Amino acid sequence: MQRILILFAHPAFEKSRVNQRLAAAVQSLDGVTFHDLYEAYPEFDVDIRHEQALLEDHDLVVLQHPFFWYSVPPLLKQWIDLVLEHGWAYGSGGTALAGKRVLSAISTGGREEAYRHGGHNRFTIGELLAPIEQTFVLCGMKYLPPFVVHGAHGMSSGEIEEHAERYRRTIQALRDEGSESAEDAL
Repeated sequence: MQRILILFAHPAFEKSRVNQRLAAAVQSLDGVTFHDLYEAYPEFDVDIRHEQALLEDHDLVVLQHPFFWYSVPPLLKQWIDLVLEHGWAYGSGGTALAGKRVLSAISTGGREEAYRHGGHNRFTIGELLAPIEQTFVLCGMKYLPPFVVHGAHGMSSGEIEEHAERYRRTIQALRDEGSESAEDAL
């Protein structure tokens, strides 16, 4: 069984219908550590050694967050900048994360058709996530295809439930199989 660390970052969690439900769907799963960065670090004072120990203790890292100005929320960006240190995560001797896997689990306000060439946002989700992907590839990690929930602003309760169940199944498959075949759930 793969050990999964979900790094959850939502600066306005109390206002989020989609991420509240996605979080609820996975946070009690066996083998899953659900780590709410905004709850842990309300003053943005990230404990680097603690975060590095969490990463070392898990096989798969999930970055769960709303797609925030084509990137990650500010605390997650700070976490990346501080925790993924040269000599530990990358660079000379930086092999602590080599061979681990990482998954972006994101929600967007815009609908899927907005994220394509010629669409409102001009680029695909894959293209917009390229800097995040490259960050973790530089750390020797395998970046999995992202789990994306589009159109959060206009979604019905039933649609939210469907996405939450799909997210739960995806995390369970990645945890239980720990193999490339689990990626089919994405």
